[in-house]
Parts: sequence; C-alpha cells; structure tokens
Amino acid sequence: MMHEILWTPNDDYKNHSKMAEFLSLIFQKYNLPDKEYYTIHEWSIRHIPEFWSEIWDYCGIKFSKNFDQVVDDPGKMPGAKWFTGARLNFAENLLRRRDDHKALIFWGEDTVRSEMTYSELYDQVTKVAEGFRRLGLKKGDRIAAFMPNMPETIIAMLAAASLGAIWSSTSPDFGIKGVLDRFSQIEPKIILATDGYFYKGEIFNSQEKLKGILHDLPSVEYVIMVSYTGTLEIRDIPNAINWENLGQATEHPLTFEQLPFDHPLYIMFSSGTTGLPKSIVHSAGGTLMQHLKELILHTNLQSDQVIFYYTTCGWMMWNWFVSSLATGATLVLYDGSPFYPEPEVLLKMADKLKVTVFGTSAKYIASLEEAGVKPNEISDFPNLKIIASTGSPLTDASFRYVYRDWKKDVQLSSIAGGTDIISCFMLGSPTLPVYTGEIQCKGLGMDVDCFGDNGESLIEEQGELVCKSVFPSMPVYFWNDPNGEKFRSAYFDVYPGIWRHGDFIEISRHGGITIFGRSDASLNPQGVRIGTAEIYSVVEKLEEIADSVVVGKKKDGDEIVVLFVKLKDGFRLEESLIKKINSVIRSECTPRHVPAIIRAVPDIPYTINGKKVEIAVKKIINGQDVKNRDALANPECLEYFKDYS
Repeated sequence: MMHEILWTPNDDYKNHSKMAEFLSLIFQKYNLPDKEYYTIHEWSIRHIPEFWSEIWDYCGIKFSKNFDQVVDDPGKMPGAKWFTGARLNFAENLLRRRDDHKALIFWGEDTVRSEMTYSELYDQVTKVAEGFRRLGLKKGDRIAAFMPNMPETIIAMLAAASLGAIWSSTSPDFGIKGVLDRFSQIEPKIILATDGYFYKGEIFNSQEKLKGILHDLPSVEYVIMVSYTGTLEIRDIPNAINWENLGQATEHPLTFEQLPFDHPLYIMFSSGTTGLPKSIVHSAGGTLMQHLKELILHTNLQSDQVIFYYTTCGWMMWNWFVSSLATGATLVLYDGSPFYPEPEVLLKMADKLKVTVFGTSAKYIASLEEAGVKPNEISDFPNLKIIASTGSPLTDASFRYVYRDWKKDVQLSSIAGGTDIISCFMLGSPTLPVYTGEIQCKGLGMDVDCFGDNGESLIEEQGELVCKSVFPSMPVYFWNDPNGEKFRSAYFDVYPGIWRHGDFIEISRHGGITIFGRSDASLNPQGVRIGTAEIYSVVEKLEEIADSVVVGKKKDGDEIVVLFVKLKDGFRLEESLIKKINSVIRSECTPRHVPAIIRAVPDIPYTINGKKVEIAVKKIINGQDVKNRDALANPECLEYFKDYS
C-alpha cells in the first residue's frame, strides 16, 4: 500500500519540538547510532526500565518519595509492578502551576461563558476538597460524576484525587440503565450532577434521570448538585447539597495525600454494547506518566499554548485532555453540539481563542466536509499547530480534506489507543511526516506489532494489533474481578503474555500504521480477512451516501458482506446507485470487498461517544439479540436491521 506524504515538518518546527530535544538527549546519553525516531523507539522497548526512568525525569514528575525500582519484571504481562516505593499525588502534578495564567476557558454552546486562572482553579480545588473531607470522602472511596464537560467536573476530579478517592464519570446524555450498568458495579459514595445540559439550543433536564439512578444506587450518601441550565430543583433530590455550599471558604490549605504509584485513580468503562461494561481500574502513576509522555513529546504541548478537545466526560479523551493541566497550558472546554448554531462554531471558537491543538473525532472531520465547510475560508488559523483525531479510523478523503480545505502547514495527528489503556498505542510525532490514511508512529515505549493468524509479525499485511511488552498505563485490575480472570481473558486469551487489543491494522515499512476497524467486526468472505474501514473510506466519499455500516452475515458455511447505507436527502437506492457502489468498491479495493447485499436504512447506530456500532448490527442480522442498548446514542435504529436477519 503506497500512501503519499501530505505534510513534512519544517526544520524550525521539528528541531524546536520537545520530541527532538528528548531524542537528542537519549541519543547522547546512551551512545546510540543516530537520533532518528525509530532508533530511539527501538531502544525504548528494549530498555524498558531506563526509558521510563528517563520519562519520569524529563516530564518532571512531582513526588514526595522517589522510586526503588522502575519495574519489577519487564517480562511479566500482566502483573508487572511499576515504580515501587514511590509516593506521589496525581492532582498535585496537575496543579503545579498556581499563577494568573488562564487554566480553563469554558463555552456551554452559545449560552454560558467562563474563564478561570490557575490560581483560581487551585483555590476552588482547595475548597471542594475540604467539602469532600467534611462529607467523609477518603482514600479508596468512589465518587461518580453524571456531568457535562465543564469546569466544576475538573475541579471535583482534582479535589477527589487530592484525597486519594477514585473517580468515575459519564455524560448526562446516558440513559438510566446505561449509568446504572456502570456505577452500580463500583458503588460510589458521592455523585456529582447538574440540573441539565444544552444541546442544539435546547435545555435537557437531567434531574428526573438522576432520581431514577439514585433509586437503584443505595451506596450514594450525598449528591452534589451544580446549577448549569437554571432549572435546578434541589429539594427534589434526596441527600442533595448545592455546589456553592460544598465549596465554602476554608482556612485549611490543600493537602495532597501521598500514595503509591499504582493507587487507583480512575475507573473507566468499556462501551458495553455487547454486555455489561468492563470496569477498568487505572493507576494514578501510570495514567500520569503516559499522558505526560503523549502530551509533552508526541503532542509538543507547551505552557504558553491552548489545547481544545471536543469530548464528553464519558470518553477517555476527557481524562487525557484534563492531564494537559500538568503542562501549564490553557484548556478550552466545550459542552453542546459541535454544529450549533452553525457548522463552523468550533472552528470560529478555535480561531478566536488561538487554539494550538485542536482535538476532535474522525466523524467530525468527515461531517465538516459533508456540510461543505471550508475552514480556510474562515481563517488561516495562524496559531494552529496540530489537529488530533481519534474515535475511529480517519479516511484518506478526510486526510486530504484537512490539507486542501483547512490548513496546509499543520500536523494531522491521528491517534489510537483506548479506554483499556487510557492512552495511545499509536499517535503523532512533530519530527515525522504525515502520510494519507496513516497514524504517524508507534508511541515511545509501546512495543506495538501486527500479528498474523499464527502469531507471526507482519509488515505491509493486515493483522491483529498487539503490544508485546509491559507499559505503565495497563489497567491495575478490573473492579470486582478478584482472581483477574476477566482481565486476562479480555486481552491475553489469544496470545499468552502479549496484549491483544482487538484492532485490525497494517504497519508500513516506514513505521506508519493504518487501522481497518475492530478485528471482531472484520469481514471474512471466502476466508479472506477484510477491515471494515477499507469499505467506508470508499463508500462514504460518494455524493449520495451520508453514512454506512458494513458487516458479515453467515451463509452456507461462509460469510457474505452486507452493506447498509444511509442516503443523503434527495437520493434513493436504485439499481444504478447499487452498481455505482459496487463498481467503485471493486476498482478501489478488490472484488472480495464487493458486498453481496446493499440495503438502505434511515440511520446508522453509534455509541454515545460517537463510535460506529458494527457488532450490534452483525448480531442482529445473524439472528442474535442485542441485550444492552443503553450505550447507544440512537438505539431505536437497530430495529431497521431486524428485517435482514
């Protein structure tokens, strides 16, 4: 597969990046043959203790007690112990800046605007931490947030982390069952919630949902209510405390509980579309180390810059984004529709606020192009250095759209990892070129490979994404999994001692990575494995197609490819369009990619976090039931596929 170079960093951008500085440091200190990225990457996965010790020093981890050893057994996966003996606090590392530099800028659609300095953020965390302490929140207790992406959410998380409490969050657009499937597993002591949220100019009151959640969540002792939309009726919420009353003035200074490196910080949840969500526990130290490595080196984020990521609190990108506070940069939070009151709203915001790093999803970029938006007609975005994209594979067409219609001189950093590791396996580097359709590189310290069916390493062939060596942001365990059986079966059941992530990928000879979708959703006609993203990249650039989902259907001992398309207004799925779709797939992919069946449906299912739900559709058309629909943004659309079972 040949991909063209769309962008190459100029010498100034490349040589003045933190990545270039770090590569030079390792090159000189360890007498390596050169300071090229993959020379240092190879060293990082062959010398694991030395590499992560260098990250600890370079990123300036704040600690009260240094570590005795980096990792007890680099060959033990799972189960390796990291930075034993160290004592630190996650919140203390994020709150190291305490001046009048802007920490947070908040836009609640076109209705709410606020700003907060690092000094004000520190004061707010101090007050809320004291409030939590008065309520009896302590080390190891769980606190759950049913919140939009707003300053109070970050303040509460930092306050909880300062005490050593364990944080978990979902967004308020989740249904009652979806929230209970998550929070009932971890039995939170406190819930943080708002009266509602804004979306497309409307107010959605979430207080009735909250009452339904509390009815079946007996572990909750207190509910902290934040007034956001002006509809708060706190008397109707049992054991409710107003946010303003929680964060009263205090004479007690903020203290940071000093905790082991592997102390639980976050409980994250898998999407839960095929069963009860996995409760994934991530450590304070592992999360901090990975995020700082990725933000400082791979994203080149610096203290005078502005970072924006369009995310909800139910997606791990929120956790990743919030760690930007440790760099001293300014964070832009946005809550609401990314296309209200106009498709250009986030672009105009980014220009106005001088955003340096613009983080979004592949779907957003594709939707911008579909809406006919040409960002370069709005501005030349002089401050924008990086556009980061994740959530699903970014198509070749979207890569070209960015460089044609948005900005020619920008690092398009497609990134991939997930909730499971609260970070990235593959992402960008300011020292490397960008190729169409490819993620720039494997992350430093991440021993990523592509495995064939027999566990052999593949280059320029499609296979399973695996990670062959330990890394500190692996889950410390799953909640309520005392023997670790669920944890091991989730990642290590196929290749013992090697992490199997569940993505279908290809690694190029120059080290770039292409993702072809989830491996459990890959197609297998006539025994040949095909990634779903290959078909989407072709089909969804047709003018008639708004969206699509492709799945495999079992038939006569084989599997046939079934393509469902959502048509744009004014088009019908006539025989001529079917022939056109088949023709373009045949010419741009292979004859094996051509669907046996093409059908039109009114909508395509997505999770609340914006990920296409292929497995649910695959289950339905193969006559299986989809039991858990609460993680879907539009579960009603699954009914459209029942006729094809």
